[in-house]
Amino acid sequence: MQLISLSTDVPTEVNAMSAGKVTHDTETTSEMLQPTPELFAELEEASQKLESADPAEIIRWGAERFGLKLTMGTAFGPEGCVILYLLSQIAPKTPVFNLDTGYQFQETLDVRDRIREKFGIDVELLKPEHTVEQYEQLHGGPLYKTNPTQCCFDRKIKVLQRGAAGKHAWISAIRRDQSPDRAKASIVGWDKKFGLVKINPLANQTKSWVWRMITEHEIPYNVLHDQGYTSIGCWPCTRAVMAGEDERAGRWSGTAKTECGLHTMDDSPNA
Repeated sequence: MQLISLSTDVPTEVNAMSAGKVTHDTETTSEMLQPTPELFAELEEASQKLESADPAEIIRWGAERFGLKLTMGTAFGPEGCVILYLLSQIAPKTPVFNLDTGYQFQETLDVRDRIREKFGIDVELLKPEHTVEQYEQLHGGPLYKTNPTQCCFDRKIKVLQRGAAGKHAWISAIRRDQSPDRAKASIVGWDKKFGLVKINPLANQTKSWVWRMITEHEIPYNVLHDQGYTSIGCWPCTRAVMAGEDERAGRWSGTAKTECGLHTMDDSPNA
């Protein structure tokens, strides 16, 4: 497999790219990117041009366009680990965070350490307002058993909103072939839920492509994948999948819930 050249000379701070675009110096870190018709037109044009691009080229575009106003949230899935590898080659100073719900598998947190050791990327752990113990006391027990959507909203969505403050764009690791909802994802688009540009560099890739990258580049990954866990979230709401099941069948098994809300096309804040 041929990748485009991955140089490390992408600037970490970017000046105004053209008239109407926001500068990316430290004096404007709290300024929000405005969803103007001009921005939407730019994003649509970029998405069309990048539709058949290699993921590295898409990431490079995001790094050059947004500089340190670009961020990434990762749950250390195989797709996210591949993107972290590419970031280490293209824009290693890109801020990256993990939504540390307090319910993550230890194996997931172990990947963070291995990524840091191998690629030098230190993923920040963003935590909810309340610890697990405090949260369960507030709700009379584990809320994931009675209202998993609210649990995801409190311990993921709200935390991402805080972590994305001052940023203009975020990278996600979703693929279109993962679910019907994700099949609608563009390469670059406007995320109404978080008020950010959303970049999906792996949208047009496949599961086999991701694992080929992991194998060829010896990228660290969650060892639970070797035990039948194809999609990994919080331990109370994740199980291994059975032969023939959908890739995400192990998430919120036994319920109608299929997404935590980070990547749904529904614009409501607690979708």
